[in-house]
Amino acid sequence: MSSPAGISSGAALDAFRQDTRAWLEANCPAEMRQPVADDADVCWGGRRWQFKNDAQRVWLERMAQRGWTVPEWPKQYGGGGLTKDQARVLREEMAHLHCRSPLTSFGISMLGPALLKYGNEAQKQEHIPKIVCGAIRWCQGYSEPGAGSDLASLKTRAEDKGDHFLINGSKIWTSYGDKADWIFCLVRTDFSVKKQEGISFLLFDMESRGITTSPIRLISGYSPFTQTFFDNVEVPKQNLLGELNKGWTIAKYLLTHERNMIGGMGLGLRSNSTVSLGQIAVKAIGLSSGRLAESALRADIARYEMDAQAFALTMARLSAEAKAGNETGAMSSMLKYYGTELNKRRAELTMSVGGTEALKFGDSQGEADVAPMWLRTKANSIEGGTSEVQLNIIAKNVLRLPSA
Repeated sequence: MSSPAGISSGAALDAFRQDTRAWLEANCPAEMRQPVADDADVCWGGRRWQFKNDAQRVWLERMAQRGWTVPEWPKQYGGGGLTKDQARVLREEMAHLHCRSPLTSFGISMLGPALLKYGNEAQKQEHIPKIVCGAIRWCQGYSEPGAGSDLASLKTRAEDKGDHFLINGSKIWTSYGDKADWIFCLVRTDFSVKKQEGISFLLFDMESRGITTSPIRLISGYSPFTQTFFDNVEVPKQNLLGELNKGWTIAKYLLTHERNMIGGMGLGLRSNSTVSLGQIAVKAIGLSSGRLAESALRADIARYEMDAQAFALTMARLSAEAKAGNETGAMSSMLKYYGTELNKRRAELTMSVGGTEALKFGDSQGEADVAPMWLRTKANSIEGGTSEVQLNIIAKNVLRLPSA
């Protein structure tokens, strides 16, 4: 009797595990098994990406060739075509060998799932293989100066000009807008209907005439965000994803994936780190006993590690349910909220472990700067939908509480 779709037999899965471990051991460069030390260690890909070293390039090429940058995506578009059990084994074996993720990409974590669900065949063939191999770096055009949490109030307009749309307006908090090659963007194509009904979802090249970006500096000293301006930008009609004026449906679907991605911050997934908070503490104090003297801090770290493990299991359960065909829906708000709270706790505890040494900027000597990272986490409860909005969604759609 054959196994159900997506389920591998025990013997077959064991064989796959052995083959996967052997392949990873032979093909993952030693440099790609070290903890991430700085931003350049995280490979984003794209037309302008400069590889930090040859090992980073080789690791991406080898993984992309097997489709293992997106192991469960269909093989026909360059994905790995693995079952969910095989993909789980791959993740486990990568963690066992401390292999870094070969590619971090908004194309993978956000746009790709929407393309697979709503894109036509030509759009899938055009964009998905480039996402898989990291050839194109994407950014997200959602929030506007007057449309943040109330995203449906967006004003960036797309006028129908026959064979193309003419885009005018601006977006804000565009992550890496100055480094991205393409943008997936929400625009208003009809002002005469209810605000959620007049929105469309467009894909276009950031090198198109009329696009400019301006960096936004954060309290951490970094500028990962930009404000993006559109001045008579021409976008071909074939770049419309889904139906005209039906982009809000796609936007909501994509937001569930974005919130799941942001939720992963609480486990240290954003930095591709395999180092636990406890290991950081032991390394920071430099004691042969490997024991923090302060009992309260030891307890806080242990509590965080337990909560993070419970959260990881919850994420895995919801991921399995989603792959079985059950949409996570409003549950993604729960993941986003709790994951960002965990990430802030992790940063606070890391600062506590480092003490006054953790306050230094730009003097990390190969280690990620703690203070800028701690400051950066303050935005976690805002980006991707504020914590207050997520709690309202959880109360209404998960807990089914009555309205006030």
